[in-house]
Amino acid sequence: MTELLPARRTVTTSRIVSVRDGASMERADELVTEEPMEIRLAGPRGGSPVSVAVTMRTPGHDFDLAVGFLFSEGLISLGDVSGVRYCELPDEAEQRFNIVTVRVRQPPGLGAIPARRFDVSASCGLCGKASLDELADRCPVVAPGPIVAGSVLSSLPKKLGAEQRVFASTGGLHAAGLFQTDGSVIAVREDIGRHNAVDKIVGHGVLSGLLPLTGHLLMVSGRVSFEIVEKAAMAGIGLVAAVSAPSSLAVDAAKRFGVGLVGFMREDRYNIYAGEAGIDPSR
Repeated sequence: MTELLPARRTVTTSRIVSVRDGASMERADELVTEEPMEIRLAGPRGGSPVSVAVTMRTPGHDFDLAVGFLFSEGLISLGDVSGVRYCELPDEAEQRFNIVTVRVRQPPGLGAIPARRFDVSASCGLCGKASLDELADRCPVVAPGPIVAGSVLSSLPKKLGAEQRVFASTGGLHAAGLFQTDGSVIAVREDIGRHNAVDKIVGHGVLSGLLPLTGHLLMVSGRVSFEIVEKAAMAGIGLVAAVSAPSSLAVDAAKRFGVGLVGFMREDRYNIYAGEAGIDPSR
């Protein structure tokens, strides 16, 4: 399942005109790469892959993204994955690195795919209650983990920023980081889509045998939507922290599924929206 994707694909060089104090100068600039990726799901050898979703993403950790998305959507379970590979069909040579097939050990239940929301976007197309009820059908309440010190929470934004290598050169990327409760970094993933960055973290957990991620922390660089809390809950993550604010449905989901939720992280300042019993601000 080794991912062999050229590192240069995460950044694209473009010529721009830079204006400073009324003076213009042409120079090179680095932009974060955005390309579509199709996720396919296939059963045991011999079964034909089925297209599940197409998402716009930043190339890199594509296998994590594909597996994390499928797991978060309840289409695969722990232990299902037997292989992940890029498309290598001769007639799709130009798309080789934009098509990822995840093969599972048992024939997947694909009947519901056409009716589900797999044109990936920021909106799920469901009302809040329907979203929560759908999640409840496939996700148990997250088991309580260790109490997290406020000093650990306060350290996460800087630690996440230090790992955002592509953001440092482009300024146009989201990030998600997985941490232990003592603040140790386990993995950081970047992507132009905030949901994709979280899927990459979940996929890393699945492929590394780390799930459920009980007692771990998720730090994200932007705001927190319902989908981010949904993905965290599916992975068993007990606390989500964010640089920005959560949505109302994200808070409702966090309270319902036992996920601590912290927003507006600013050094020693933050707001706790859910799970305050699992946080000790005095430490």
